[in-house]
Amino acid sequence: MDFENFFDSALTGLQDTGNYRSFNDIERHCGNMPRASRYCVDGECRDITVWCSNDYLGMGQNPSVIKEMQYVLERCGAGSGGTRNISGTNHYHVILEKLLAKLHGKESALLFTSGYVSNWASLGTLASKIPDLIVYSDELNHASMIEGLRHSRCEKRIWKHNSPEDLERLMREDDPNAPKLVAFESVYSMDGDIAPIAAICDVADKYGAMTYLDEVHAVGMYGPHGGGIAEREGLMDRISIIEGTLGKAFGVLGGYITGSERVCDFVRSFSSGFIFTTALPPAVAAGAAESIRHLMDSGTERLRHKNRVNEVRRQLDRVGIPHLENPSHIIPVIVGDAKKCKWISDLLLDSYGIYVQPINYPTVPVGTERLRITPSPLHSDEDIRHLVSALSDIWSQCALARVAA
Repeated sequence: MDFENFFDSALTGLQDTGNYRSFNDIERHCGNMPRASRYCVDGECRDITVWCSNDYLGMGQNPSVIKEMQYVLERCGAGSGGTRNISGTNHYHVILEKLLAKLHGKESALLFTSGYVSNWASLGTLASKIPDLIVYSDELNHASMIEGLRHSRCEKRIWKHNSPEDLERLMREDDPNAPKLVAFESVYSMDGDIAPIAAICDVADKYGAMTYLDEVHAVGMYGPHGGGIAEREGLMDRISIIEGTLGKAFGVLGGYITGSERVCDFVRSFSSGFIFTTALPPAVAAGAAESIRHLMDSGTERLRHKNRVNEVRRQLDRVGIPHLENPSHIIPVIVGDAKKCKWISDLLLDSYGIYVQPINYPTVPVGTERLRITPSPLHSDEDIRHLVSALSDIWSQCALARVAA
């Protein structure tokens, strides 16, 4: 087999459909979010404004977080030195896990190297180790959850997105004595819609099922202490396992689960994705803990962030740029064509200094390609005006449909 030709043909296929993903070489400016420098292939360096970061609240630039990381870096060195089982459990990991358990009102927490790994490893372990378990997974669950369940080879049911009625229909058809687990997200990151957590828990409770809630796009963002949608709605006690990330609103790196002491210990003891990987650097754990402490006490960032999201929506409506209405902080501007979406993204970056990454298949279905805009508390009124003016210009150039103001 000509392997190089095979690789080339596959990549050409992605390029032909507009689904080839290019990296933008950027350098964020510490203390000056959302500004960054873009390094171009011609060697030129240009200033840009980032509008697609998952550092939703700018905590990756927070002075107290940076100061804490610098302190622990000097105190402990760069790396953890091993897996958690072999010399890699640093005191700052222990502090962070206790803080995460407190944030979500749980007995215990377990750290992973990313949110992807925490989902994949935790769901994969539970689904493969609990005998005869049936897992009920929302049809729009993240790839990390899907891969974890696929890896486990468990019995699974896929229920219609955010539909407690369809979930109950499926659970009603199964053996009432079979152990069950319901897996879903709170904020779905591409459409920005929010799950009816209470209604889903009602169904799960009726059939004696465990619940597993992915809050990666909600932690830090919602609730009086940043515990997510479940905290905001007073439902944390009804969720068996709450999973989250440290790499989005908390602005650092890592993933985690929280739950009972036994379930966290079970995953810790049986998950290869935890056992065989090097632990997070202590400075990263310390920075995440400082970010969580800050957001548990401060609502300023969340309040300012909500204001910025509302202002972007208002101005998009003013000029008729179509965007999905949802109750979250994510603003999807639907283009509906992969090549055109990539072209708009490139034009925004090259001609206007605005970075919004195109979101294409397989992240979203074909025909729903979009620009996913994520305002931050640090975007100014002028930033918003420039973004909306640029989109309006491009919509006119492309003769794209607008919506009535």
